[in-house]
Amino acid sequence: MDIYGVSRIIFYTIFTDLVITSAALQQNQNPSAKNSVAGSSNSVQINSNSVLVALLDSHYTELSELVEKALLLQTLEEAVSKHNITIFAPRNEALERDLDPEFKRFLLEPGNLKSLQNLLLFHMIPTRIESTRWPVEVEKPNNHNSLARDSNGETLEVVEKKGEKLVGMAKIIKPDDITRPDGIIHGIERVLIPKSVQQDFNTRRSLRSISAVLPEGAPEVDPRTHRLKKPAPVPAGAPPVLPIFDAMAPGPSLAPAPAPGPGGPHHHFDGESQVKDFIQTLLHYGGYNEMADILVNLTSLATEMGRLVSEGYVLTVLAPNDEAMAKLTTDQLSEPGAPEQIMYYHLIPEYQTEESMYNAVRRFGKVRYDTLRLPHKVVAEEADGSVKFGQGEGSAYLFDPDIYTDGRISVQGVDGVLFPVEENKAELPRPAASVAKVVGKPRRGKLMEMACSMVGAIGHFTSCN
Repeated sequence: MDIYGVSRIIFYTIFTDLVITSAALQQNQNPSAKNSVAGSSNSVQINSNSVLVALLDSHYTELSELVEKALLLQTLEEAVSKHNITIFAPRNEALERDLDPEFKRFLLEPGNLKSLQNLLLFHMIPTRIESTRWPVEVEKPNNHNSLARDSNGETLEVVEKKGEKLVGMAKIIKPDDITRPDGIIHGIERVLIPKSVQQDFNTRRSLRSISAVLPEGAPEVDPRTHRLKKPAPVPAGAPPVLPIFDAMAPGPSLAPAPAPGPGGPHHHFDGESQVKDFIQTLLHYGGYNEMADILVNLTSLATEMGRLVSEGYVLTVLAPNDEAMAKLTTDQLSEPGAPEQIMYYHLIPEYQTEESMYNAVRRFGKVRYDTLRLPHKVVAEEADGSVKFGQGEGSAYLFDPDIYTDGRISVQGVDGVLFPVEENKAELPRPAASVAKVVGKPRRGKLMEMACSMVGAIGHFTSCN
């Protein structure tokens, strides 16, 4: 057995040497292969003792979850392989409770992924700064560039003032909290917000790019062409002067011709990107694949919605979930144009959120919203602490509120497919009532009645009975 074991070891050693020698010969014969091997060997390999692994396993759970949601793991792996980094980690309460809820909702929207990435990378610098080597306040500021790519040159000031270690406007509360060979983590009391992210949030919150303007007189519309007789000058970002029905593509029970958008052919909004964004959000949200399939594949509504948004109009989409769409029968979808008509009834030419609709039904009771399916309206009312659309068995509840809200398109998930009231009322056959037959007397003409009255006194005539 010992001889057999020794022979196995010798064979393994000889085989390993042969493999290494053949690999070296291939690299010498093919330099490109050598570069590729070197590139593969230089690929990012994170050690289990890395600061990145320590961050993900640390008590900074809110920060680690945001790093994963922002898809920054690969970026941080590359940064750790090239630099010895310093991470300023906000405490969990700063990200969970102290952060403005509206600002946090803005960061978690799918369309604002770059803002979330810039915010997180702004807390990391490609330089190792330990608490023992913290720079003291001097005349020359000690500024460091962060890992954020779109920070517009904004730097982080690391300084010690009056015995307190500071980074930017945040105080270090746990210096040298986690130390690793390739980096160090300091705990800070608050979140560092770069000016670029704050500016993006302020622009979205105030909706400066889509702010409305006061109308200056009603425009004159040609009833034959549904176009403006004298196009009025419209500032950039102003809402269209014509109703949305006049701007829709020709179709059944729709306006016969499209209308020009704000400022003529110049589009101030990228409607196609916004529509793609909200459809992608539906797919990632889950449970609305049928709705996305109808908008993209079965109809051309996605293209038309993008054109309407590009021309300055706003839309609220009542999106039925997959469970509701599965209840549609073949008869309801077999007629020509049926999918379009169903979807038109779920498009409201207003920008409504779950909060605005709920406040409206709480205040006014029943609210009738216009739809793109003329002339039908959808009725909304309060029910069980939520908003219910429709009436009777064909009603649907607001199931997933605010799936997508960007100031131009609002998507609200409902648990049923809505139909106009006329279509909900099935024409039931009237029961045959057992009515006794009554034989009526033959109706006489006025001349016959006068003749019978004149001769009544003379004698009896059969025809006058």
